[in-house]
Amino acid sequence: MNFRLLAGSVLSYGYNHMIGNCPSRQIRMTYLKTYLAEVGVGTSVQMGCRFLNGRKVHLGDRNVVNFGCLFDGRHYQIRTGSDVSIGPEATILTLGHDPQSPEFSDKGGDVMIGDRVWIAYRAIILPGLTIGEGAVVGAGSVVTKDVEPYTIVGGVPARIIGIRNTHLNYSLNYSPFLL
Repeated sequence: MNFRLLAGSVLSYGYNHMIGNCPSRQIRMTYLKTYLAEVGVGTSVQMGCRFLNGRKVHLGDRNVVNFGCLFDGRHYQIRTGSDVSIGPEATILTLGHDPQSPEFSDKGGDVMIGDRVWIAYRAIILPGLTIGEGAVVGAGSVVTKDVEPYTIVGGVPARIIGIRNTHLNYSLNYSPFLL
């Protein structure tokens, strides 16, 4: 096993099993600022979130990542814009398997999430997708295709169920003390 892989595994384990459940937001965020590739100003990550290879996870400014989320940065990057709200227990995947491969080969890609995106409770974003600026992913949805800016998608698989106001002007500011 190479040193970088071992070090990354230790850092992931440390956060996912110890630091990530610490009730102090300040301790969690201090660790994440050294472990993740990028943590923007004003970003808050609640307890119980897990990161698989945090070195490929880039969180933009003023993101709110609710409890129990999973960020899979094993081989590909996850990048979020500013003012992104990710609901509890949402999952963002960058790697899976090709079901048509006789060798069960890996299949994946980067996940790009635009500014002011809202990903609701227990949504799942599959590998290699882009979620456009201002889009909303409904609770429990499984996103299998790119989501156009300012569209609202929901269901399994997610499909367009509405259009969002394009004149968004909010900035997220949520950093509870014990979450």
